[in-house]
Amino acid sequence: MYRFLIIEDDALNASYIADGLRQQGAQVSVCGDGVQGIALAVGEHWDVIILDRMLPDDFDGLQILQTLRALGKTTPVLVLSALTATDERVRGLKAGCDDYLSKPFAFSELSARLEALVRRAQTPAPTREMKVADLRLNLMTRSAERAGVPLALQPREFRLLAFLMQHANQIVTRTMLLESVWDYRFDPQTNVIDVHISRLRGKVDKGHDAPLIHTIRGVGYSLSDQPQHLPVAS
Repeated sequence: MYRFLIIEDDALNASYIADGLRQQGAQVSVCGDGVQGIALAVGEHWDVIILDRMLPDDFDGLQILQTLRALGKTTPVLVLSALTATDERVRGLKAGCDDYLSKPFAFSELSARLEALVRRAQTPAPTREMKVADLRLNLMTRSAERAGVPLALQPREFRLLAFLMQHANQIVTRTMLLESVWDYRFDPQTNVIDVHISRLRGKVDKGHDAPLIHTIRGVGYSLSDQPQHLPVAS
């Protein structure tokens, strides 16, 4: 059951939204002022907060939004507003809202946008860092280090290491490497893989007691700190 918080001073509009969401099986709470809205937003878990742009006592909905983000709340927020200018939409997005819907609106569109926000929030964030033993690789900064010492990797070496780490503790075949790292759909009949593996092994394993990159004769390679009985990656 999804939980929605509506911060809206227009009682009719708030009731219209709340009734529609409840008919869909959601749990909905409504408040009409910013102070109470912040307290509820911070104090409980919500799948999405529906926030009116203009609230009583000149309490700007964007001020509420900025306050929530400053407090570390990452709950998706959909802003409702009669202000339709592009600049207003930009202000809302810059303030930290996840979606912006202009009044008047159809409930079907509101419902679809809420579903999209819920799905987005439930989607696991992509892996940014991978770790095997004391080897770390950061996909965002495209950097790698072992035992705290940075590794100077060429772009192809980084891509090769990333693929090996994505399949850590598994055997990757030469065909998998050719297709995924070199984008080949055929065997070029060269030793390009062996050359790059050798260079990568020199940067990753040289000077360390426990090697992480292993050659599996007749099959392929693996990156593991426990190389015994490795399955072939699928």
